[in-house]
This record gives sequence, structure tokens and C-alpha cells, in this order.
Amino acid sequence: MIPSVPASAGAPLPCGPTTLLVIAKEPVPGRVKTRLTPPFSAEEAAELAAASLSDTLLTVLSLPAARRVLVLEGGPGPWLPPGIEVVPQSSGGLDERLAAAFAGCDGPALLIGMDTPQVAPAHVAPALAPDGWERCEAWFGEAEDGGFWALGLAAPDPALLRGVPMSVPETGAVQRARLLGAGLTVRELPRLRDVDTAEDAVRVAGLAPHGRFAATLDRLNRAAAR
Repeated sequence: MIPSVPASAGAPLPCGPTTLLVIAKEPVPGRVKTRLTPPFSAEEAAELAAASLSDTLLTVLSLPAARRVLVLEGGPGPWLPPGIEVVPQSSGGLDERLAAAFAGCDGPALLIGMDTPQVAPAHVAPALAPDGWERCEAWFGEAEDGGFWALGLAAPDPALLRGVPMSVPETGAVQRARLLGAGLTVRELPRLRDVDTAEDAVRVAGLAPHGRFAATLDRLNRAAAR
């Protein structure tokens, strides 16, 4: 069992009614961001994954939430900021692991992907506003590759995710259809680009030039040019 990492002893974190979830793998070379190799090495791809996860978690810390939870495969490392709970992922396919993450929540929950380090408070503000769950049972953030980078459920029901095919071009469409088929009112969050390839990395870094992800990509590219 991975222990929870307590909140920092500094300024109190902003509160809200919603649990924020991030699901991720420990950034171990050869196990993360494999589509970045080549042009990057497995070690460099893991560095980029760690930077992406760190940027995402720092954004999560700035958002109002009841809890901020990293659902992690592996163990925490120096990329983990204080103030984030860490719980282990369940077994099974990604749909089962996402379902289990939502099952561990009481009340509204919003999942934010770790592949969008450009995510900013404005991207999720509608879902976390005081009236975010009024006349709304679900929030959906489509990814440009056909998946989704955000999913919010007013009443987390694992059955809404189990059986949805993951990591395929139709993932987002199937997941949205599952929500609508259950009779949920679904509102949309902005469409964002995931970091899967080197081209994605360049474009996403340009959208968030002051983040750790952009700085890491710049350092690696400079080193390669020497």
C-alpha cells in the first residue's frame, strides 16, 4: 500500500466540494511516454513524463477541491509536490482502474489527465465553480487524439467507465455516449492536446512556456543540438 502524502504545513489549500483525481504511472524509463522514443531516449521520455505530471499536480493544488488525489502505479518521487494524497491504482485495464478511482470518491469528482501539462485553472473553472454541478451530472473534456483529458461525475458511478475501450481513437466518443446513454446532462470543457509524440510535446510546451515541461523539453533539445 502506498502511503498518503500529507498536505504541506504552509498556507491552507483552496477548498471546494469536488474531489480532484489524477491517474498516472510512476515515470520510470521504458514504462512511460514510449511514443516519444525516438527521438528521445527512454530516460529523457521519463523526464518529460515527470515534468508533465509535476505541472499537472501544481495546477491541481491551485484549484478548489475537497481532496486532491494522485492514483498512482508505482511510488512517489521528487516530482510530487506536497499537498497531494497518493493512493495505489487497482489492477485491471485502464477502464477498471479509472472506475476504481471514481469508486473511491464521495460526492462529485473530476479526473484530470497527466498528459496535458498545459492545463490551467481556466480550463476546468466551469466544473469547479460554485454552480458547476447545478443541472449538470457530468463534465467532459475531449482530447484532440479522440480520447478525453477530463471527466467529471456528480455521482461517481464506476459502471459509467467499465468496458469503455481505452487508448483508441474512439475512446472519447464511446465515453461520451456512455454518459448520455445513462441519461446524464453532460457539459463540455475545452478541447486539449495530449502529449503522445515529439510533435505534441513541442506544441504543448508552446502553450505553457513557463512550466516545468517546457523547461525540460528545452533543456533536452539544447543538449541534443550540441
